[in-house]
Amino acid sequence: MPQEITPLLAGRALRGFCDGFVAVLLPAYLLALGFDQFAVGLISSVTLIGSAIATILVGLIGSRFSQRRLLMFAAVLMCATGAAFAGLSSLWPLLIVAFVGTLNPSSGDVSVFLPLEQARLAGAAAPDARTALFARYGIAGSLSAAFGALAAAVPASLAKHAGLPFLDAVRLMFVVYALTGIALWALYARLPEPHPQSTSTAAPLGPSRRIVIRLAMLFSVDAFAGGLVVNALLSLWLMQRFGMSPGTAGQFFFWAGLLTTASQFAAVPLARKIGLVNTMVFTHIPSSAFLIAAAFSPSLTLTLLLLLARSALSQMDVPTRTAFVMAVVTPAERAAAASLTAVPRSLAAAISPALAGGLMAMGWAGAPLVACGVLKIGYDLTILAAFGRVRLSS
Repeated sequence: MPQEITPLLAGRALRGFCDGFVAVLLPAYLLALGFDQFAVGLISSVTLIGSAIATILVGLIGSRFSQRRLLMFAAVLMCATGAAFAGLSSLWPLLIVAFVGTLNPSSGDVSVFLPLEQARLAGAAAPDARTALFARYGIAGSLSAAFGALAAAVPASLAKHAGLPFLDAVRLMFVVYALTGIALWALYARLPEPHPQSTSTAAPLGPSRRIVIRLAMLFSVDAFAGGLVVNALLSLWLMQRFGMSPGTAGQFFFWAGLLTTASQFAAVPLARKIGLVNTMVFTHIPSSAFLIAAAFSPSLTLTLLLLLARSALSQMDVPTRTAFVMAVVTPAERAAAASLTAVPRSLAAAISPALAGGLMAMGWAGAPLVACGVLKIGYDLTILAAFGRVRLSS
């Protein structure tokens, strides 16, 4: 169904571009407003908590509304989020907007868009093409996020060449974020409404409940670990430890994003050769080891090389993980499975940025990186032990 897939992939690309520059600029913006590292982590946490609650609502009442309308509503919310961040400068109003809005400080997608889009994509592909489709979906997000990270240099350029104050230049980027929400609304409006018979097949979890709950619990550990080093906090860490500018940090995240994109291309043939779970685990463990090593690296060059090596492997599990979830449930359970596995991830990821920001504020800057790597390795080994021999039937 190209008429359905194309708007979803284009929408993911637009959101990825915005996520790319927001993750780099958000800490610099908040520091320029006079906030500290803990505030950066707190706003990141509140953002992810709001996304988790929105995802829960989608799971509870989403069946009463069409996915197309829910996606269009999310696009309107994105527009409002950008406008609010462009106009506000006090902590409490920003926290409220972060909670109800769509801002994403992380490298992955944990927004309310995710389960809605995943369910539609799963239904639009045959089982043997599903991993490739989810890889295209992930690639659209990671590649656009890489170019979005480059756009983080725009405010500094405007401040230097146009004489615009840095804060005002960053606010213009949030205006771009708001305008992107309008573009997304137009894209999602093109999605076809599903046929009545297809909507009637939607069902809550039934025979797959046990395995989905186990996966959701394990995914939450992975998400909690990832929340310790969301891109906004990693950008903050690089700025604080090595004095990197937002523009330089954006260049790093650009190359990291390109490596992430290339790795997702490689994930598809690798999964066909060694299996979904093996691809998830045996690419994830080395990436976590690189992250731990980066925390102890004495130089900026070595640190960036280790982080780039991590980026080349860390996201290969994204399309394979999604394809695995969709393959172990019945077709009617896919929307519920996408929501149930997304909610714990969002909740777990929401807790850790505030913790990481607090650790940084106390002077333990490298602790979040080490904790993230150790937790992720434990998660990978558990996934392998629990699901390494599961037979896939769909």
